[in-house]
Amino acid sequence: MVRVRMTVALEQAKTPERRASAPKIRRYAGEAVYLYAFDVAYEMTRQPVRELLGQPVAQFVVDASKRSPRQLFFYRPQMVRLPPLERIGPHGPVRVERVIKLLPVGAISISVRVPIAVEQVEDLVGYHDLQFSNGSLSEEVRRLAEEVRGELASHYVRPVGQLAEEEAYTVFCIESPLASEEGATVSAEAWWRAHRRAVASLLTQEPDSDHLSKQEADESTGRFLSYYERDLVVIDWDAALIIDERQNFDETLYVMELANLQLAELEAYDRLLDDALERAYRDLNARPPRGRAGMLRELREIRIDLARFSDELSNITKFFGDWHLARIYENISARFHLADWHRTIDKKLQTLDDLDQILSQDRTNRWMLILEVTIVLLFVIDLVVLVLGLKGR
Repeated sequence: MVRVRMTVALEQAKTPERRASAPKIRRYAGEAVYLYAFDVAYEMTRQPVRELLGQPVAQFVVDASKRSPRQLFFYRPQMVRLPPLERIGPHGPVRVERVIKLLPVGAISISVRVPIAVEQVEDLVGYHDLQFSNGSLSEEVRRLAEEVRGELASHYVRPVGQLAEEEAYTVFCIESPLASEEGATVSAEAWWRAHRRAVASLLTQEPDSDHLSKQEADESTGRFLSYYERDLVVIDWDAALIIDERQNFDETLYVMELANLQLAELEAYDRLLDDALERAYRDLNARPPRGRAGMLRELREIRIDLARFSDELSNITKFFGDWHLARIYENISARFHLADWHRTIDKKLQTLDDLDQILSQDRTNRWMLILEVTIVLLFVIDLVVLVLGLKGR
């Protein structure tokens, strides 16, 4: 799914590029991680899944290595680690690792890891839309999602008839510490300031960094966070860059994965609301109108569904405070404009509430009219009986 970039105020002061004085890094090694989120059903039943695609299902666990609350708020979904695959990538044979996470909101998240080792940051641009010798990674992941949906059909409530377009996000993870050709350790933040245009080229999928304007380079790399001298996270709307020790990748990746999943679910419920509103407007304008009781029941079911969805979605993304991972979530949610999605859905829910009130008032008025007519008829009948009784005397 293509995300629309909206210009936002940069929170960090922009620093002029000092490209000429930048030390040359010996090599960039790590892994490219591809995050795919799919909405597959209304929700998942509470029955535990023991096995998926022939592999045992376990509970995902993540530790936080940087400053965090004593009691972490991480939601721990069920996960399956599939056997690795061997593929031919843009730079030769690669080992592809795949992990599937199952979420109770009726969604699945598939993460794919591919090792990387290049001489320049710009060389990583080709890893954005990864192509294998036998097809693209996105097509392979979509087929995998269909397999998961089919095997777990009995565990889903109201599964979707057809998978919508996935929400994809690419994260380039580079191992630290960065070392110059002379073997000296380079600060991650100092490296970022010296290679800002190259990082922007990577995140925006531009093969030639010289074509990017300084404004675009500043915008693409404006949201960055660093905790230690050796780590850095740069977040853009379609991709991110992580520089850290390998054992610390998972915690940051999981935060990004949850935000990506949240975006996919918000888009799915936005589509659901659009369909519901379209049906409501069509039924209200139909002649003769559809049964008002059925329309009211449908609108109230949708409101209940959205309330449940909001609770479930909030439960898997509890990141509050000033701790490091919470700041990462705050920045990536701003890039995804999750708050704007929430406001859009809230406005559509308000429209549903207004329609519900209109229909309820209309039904009340109809019943009042029926009662008034009934009272008048009873009064007329009473008069007729009275008149006939007098004539009978």
